[in-house]
Amino acid sequence: MAKIAYILLCHKDPDAVIRQAERLTAVGDYMSIHFDASAKPAHFKEIKEALANNPNVTFAKKRIKCGWGEWSLVQATLNAVQSAVDAFPRASHFYMLSGDCMAIKSAEYTHHFLDNNDADFIESFDYFESDWIKTGWKEERLIYRHFVNEREHKKLFYFLFEAQKKLGLERTIPDDLQIMIGSQWWCLRRQTIEWLLKFVRQRKDVVRFFRTTWIPDETFFQTLVRHLVPEQEIRSRTLTFLMFTDYGMPVTFYNDHYELLLSQDYLFARKISPEAQDLKRRLGLLYVAQGVQFQISNEGRSLFQFLSGRGRDGRRFATRFWETESTLGRERELLIVVCKKWHVAKRVLERIRQVTNVPAIEYLFNEEDTPLPDLGGIQNTLEKRHRHRRALMRMLFDYFETDKLIICMDPANLELLNDFAADRSVTRIMEIECQFSDDYLTGHAMRVGLAGDQTSTDTLERLLPTIRNDMVFESDRIRDAQFEHLTRMREVSSPDANADALTQFLAVPNDKALEIAQTDYLFAD
Repeated sequence: MAKIAYILLCHKDPDAVIRQAERLTAVGDYMSIHFDASAKPAHFKEIKEALANNPNVTFAKKRIKCGWGEWSLVQATLNAVQSAVDAFPRASHFYMLSGDCMAIKSAEYTHHFLDNNDADFIESFDYFESDWIKTGWKEERLIYRHFVNEREHKKLFYFLFEAQKKLGLERTIPDDLQIMIGSQWWCLRRQTIEWLLKFVRQRKDVVRFFRTTWIPDETFFQTLVRHLVPEQEIRSRTLTFLMFTDYGMPVTFYNDHYELLLSQDYLFARKISPEAQDLKRRLGLLYVAQGVQFQISNEGRSLFQFLSGRGRDGRRFATRFWETESTLGRERELLIVVCKKWHVAKRVLERIRQVTNVPAIEYLFNEEDTPLPDLGGIQNTLEKRHRHRRALMRMLFDYFETDKLIICMDPANLELLNDFAADRSVTRIMEIECQFSDDYLTGHAMRVGLAGDQTSTDTLERLLPTIRNDMVFESDRIRDAQFEHLTRMREVSSPDANADALTQFLAVPNDKALEIAQTDYLFAD
């Protein structure tokens, strides 16, 4: 009978990792864990201690810091796979998992399925001929070298790309490889894993090539398995059920998806919501159950397409089903800096980035050209950003892999402030109160088209009080809204007073807040 070594890559939630390891090894299977080296050491210690007496659990001998889109994810997987091969000689299959995955079939069913299907299960489509990549870069991922993490060093990442492009520094793909692409969630037989590890040791040139490609976890294993294994022994599919929205983000499953998940022709599902405690409980009990019969209808994808289409065709104003009761997530914190002087808010934001390293985005709901990652098109226009505001913010939280995010907003956006403040996430707002000179108000009037170069002095004198009152009115509306977490920085306040406001807003020590507040040019025009 099949014996599975689960390869688990994770970086948070030690309690969930422990439960998953105990659940999957309780029936005699194995698990090799790679816990991100950049995660909290206390969390890794907690996992190690809890699983120390479990002979069916091992850990990657070398932990590395992982970053989305870079080679580190592949190397972490290889490290965990090698540990599993060494520790579990009876393992017949190696199944790639994340902390968001859960079994949607019993262990009994899973073992019988693998016994009856002697093949490797891995999505493996031709990189250039298939339409697996819907938007964004294609050949650029491969023919240029990508040395830094796109999310952590965005400016340098794209500078290096443009420099290579300008200088014509394209490289060739290894001649004997047909580059393939597909999902990173695979299940491979032991012989295939051993061939792959031997190939990695022998072909350093191939490793060097993939080490500087972009998002290699979607191409490395997919290409090598196709290179090493006869085609008739490969099933170009994943055994993990996952779906994506038309914005390219994974669909999350909740408590009421239990029956739907069990009816799919898959062994695991991703992503299970952290809040879906009842779903997790029921799936956990299911995995160790005996004699369960499953009725496979496999309608999940078509049902999703039908229901999501209701918001597009024929029912224009219907709520898309995945946005019903949508929330940014109870565990997340959205921090909003509100300021009429955009340059002041941007300076504050930059100092916050430097001191706290919290991801921060400027006026994304006010400026069309605010730098944003490619989120499948939802970020392209202000109109889309406003219409799908919560979906956009959820995607940004996921993109930056963070539970805390800062954005800037104009005081006129009271509707947005009310909407986010009503979410189940924690929303904290900090208004920056500035002084407005006549010269500044005149420039503002010209920037928004209320005045021009030829506007007379008399007209400006009548116009400026109205503009000033309008700004005061916007500030008063924010105060009248009585937001639960509202603080205020003032241009006329001392650095100590502003540091107090920053401490409440950012939830950081006062010395860090004071470092931001003491920046002498924050309020300069």
